[in-house]
Amino acid sequence: MKEILILVFSMLLLIIILPIISVYMVLKRLINGNGKMISVWCWRVSMAIDVFANIHGSEIFNDILIKKGGYKFGNPQETISSVIGKNQRDETLTIIGNTLRVLLDAINYGHCITSINNELTNTRK
Repeated sequence: MKEILILVFSMLLLIIILPIISVYMVLKRLINGNGKMISVWCWRVSMAIDVFANIHGSEIFNDILIKKGGYKFGNPQETISSVIGKNQRDETLTIIGNTLRVLLDAINYGHCITSINNELTNTRK
């Protein structure tokens, strides 16, 4: 039970603190005149969140985004986009998975396919 309380507290803390950190980092970079660092910081945070979600959401993603036998989510060195791209290539996305792919590709054309990390092998079965 204590673990659940710690999880809820840490999630609330993240929800409260991340926007504050984000505003601080953007303002700091603007004041220092280093606008390029805003892009770098945003990219790093986005990648960290993406990998975190790939790992910790792997069970639900595997159940709803890919067909049986598809390339699995959960590799700690891979993004959600890479996994979706591999399943797009292998035609193992579900309707929901393909819808997510279309949304990602609408933001950045060909995003999922170009995000494929071919240096990894799936260790999750």
